Amino acid sequence: MSNAIIVNNLYRYFGPLKAVDGINFEVSHGSVCGFVGANGAGKTTTMRVLSTLDYPTMGTVEICGINVVNHPAKVRSLIGWMPDHFGNYEHMTVLEYLDFYARALGYSGKERQMRIQEVMEFADLIPLADRLSNKLSKGMTQRLCLGRALIHDPQVLIMDEPAAGLDPKARVELKHLIRILAEEGKTIFISSHILSELGEMCDSLLFINNGRIVHHGDAESLKQGTDGVGGQLYDIQLLGSPQALADWIATNPYAEFIESRKQGGRVRIESLETASRVLASMVKDGLQVIEFHREQRNLEDAFIDMLEKVNTPPQMPKAAATASTEGTPH
Repeated sequence: MSNAIIVNNLYRYFGPLKAVDGINFEVSHGSVCGFVGANGAGKTTTMRVLSTLDYPTMGTVEICGINVVNHPAKVRSLIGWMPDHFGNYEHMTVLEYLDFYARALGYSGKERQMRIQEVMEFADLIPLADRLSNKLSKGMTQRLCLGRALIHDPQVLIMDEPAAGLDPKARVELKHLIRILAEEGKTIFISSHILSELGEMCDSLLFINNGRIVHHGDAESLKQGTDGVGGQLYDIQLLGSPQALADWIATNPYAEFIESRKQGGRVRIESLETASRVLASMVKDGLQVIEFHREQRNLEDAFIDMLEKVNTPPQMPKAAATASTEGTPH
């Protein structure tokens, strides 16, 4: 079976602006993919194309094997869309709101009642059934929006910043619901600025910058990757004077002292293989090492490092630079 989402050479122009600039990616069935990018990077435009709310300038998008441009009605039956902002109606209760959308989706009779009941139980909306839909807290409103998106039991759920503005409790609840949906086999494509939470609930992360994909992989590979300079960071703790660590590192060409800590310091070491040699040398030289562990980068740091790499122009090798200036008139 093909992947749940397939994006091939997708472009979206707004006049001279390339909001999406030839991106390609795929998301497998039953997985949670986090979509990450700064404001204006192209996230919402991409998600609107996936949701049949906008047309690509060039390229193709398929949801469960169906082209979003050629068969938008079929695609809409397969997706649930949670925008970053959505409209609700005055004087309409939560139950009436969901009933309205269930009717609009073609449900009637006992089937409609059953779908509404299932959605309200899942999103914990039953205690809110008689509350006015436009008088809810942010967290309650997001649960209502999720309930609306799930009415027709979609295979793919597309969520644009669903955790924005939520308090910690509401974020935890939303994260729990998303993992349950994934365990039920639904595919989740979710954008967020809260990268630490994406790392906890997503199977893969997709980074977009200036309309282009700059990374697609799992969160752990980013956390375990090198830092922006090209080494791994270690927290090293000693018995005795912490200055002994800085003094020892100063004589070792394979490590760099970054900062002091209470019982030691933070050290950059160029590779995993080198780290084992550094530790062995420390013990051999009499340093009483009580802790030696590799730090994980947080995803925010990883994202910033990734952007710095793609936005930094490549440096011309010195030999090439010298050759290019030969014969230049002075």
